[in-house]
Amino acid sequence: MITLYNYGPSQNGYKVRLLLAQLGRDYRQIDIAIFDGESRTAVFLKKNPMGAVPVLELEDGTYLPESNAILNYLAEGTEFLSSDPLVRAQTLRWMFFEQEYVQSSIATLRHRMLTGKLAPDSPVTTERRALGERVLTALDTHLATENFLAGGQYSIADISVFAYAGFAEEAGYRLADYPAFEVWTKRVRSQPKFLDDVIPYSVDPHSVRELG
Repeated sequence: MITLYNYGPSQNGYKVRLLLAQLGRDYRQIDIAIFDGESRTAVFLKKNPMGAVPVLELEDGTYLPESNAILNYLAEGTEFLSSDPLVRAQTLRWMFFEQEYVQSSIATLRHRMLTGKLAPDSPVTTERRALGERVLTALDTHLATENFLAGGQYSIADISVFAYAGFAEEAGYRLADYPAFEVWTKRVRSQPKFLDDVIPYSVDPHSVRELG
């Protein structure tokens, strides 16, 4: 059986859990207390030298870190990843977009605001919020003419982007300002076997700490 090393409130982990639920895959989960230093131990660093979660352990003992790489691996040969080369490229395009732009704006802002590490009116907040507005505008423009991000059907591109951008309101954005994007979030939530169990940071009193 595959094993997912994860931190509950991580939306990168949520991406993987969402796909596993929609695939109907059995797995076991091992929770890693990242704010207590568990991802920086010698044992965990053998699984991922960057000390980050999630990490997927395959049946043969191979470790695969990076959430989007895990999504790509799990989706291979399924309806969640097209076999068409151009659609696959478009899928990767949006997953790269998620890592480059969503993570550095909406994801970071959401985490730091929910854990009290960043004031709503700080210069850093203003800068990241501005980038997030560009991100949401780009997504809204694309989704004004498309039901899903790549190839006209729900895929790991949607899962990847939704995991953080779909919760942009928790970072101070108004989804009503991006109507096509807001409709898309509802479309994602309506997919079969959608996993609606995002875990709040409040379950971990140590989440107010900085990562070591």
